[in-house]
Amino acid sequence: MSALSSIATPTIDTVGPTAASTAELLKRGKIKETAEKFEASFLSIMMQSMTAGMKTPEIGGGGAGEDMFKSLLTEEMAKHVAKAGGIGVAASVQKEMLKMQGLKE
Repeated sequence: MSALSSIATPTIDTVGPTAASTAELLKRGKIKETAEKFEASFLSIMMQSMTAGMKTPEIGGGGAGEDMFKSLLTEEMAKHVAKAGGIGVAASVQKEMLKMQGLKE
């Protein structure tokens, strides 16, 4: 019996993340990502409106290719601005989405 008593009994690890906390972390990450995408879309639309009235130079400017490139460039700039902290839209959206899911900030 003494040989058996020296074998450690398995214990439940209470320090590691539980399934519920892991699920909540995943949900929070998804909410943050969605809020950033929303802000990027908002900024893209705003930036496209800002640049719509800009005239292109006569030489070397204009054409269908430029319009397409300008649109893609605007989208990428908006994504970078949103990732870098944006203008606060993502934070507000994230706060409301967390509240709707019953999660605290």
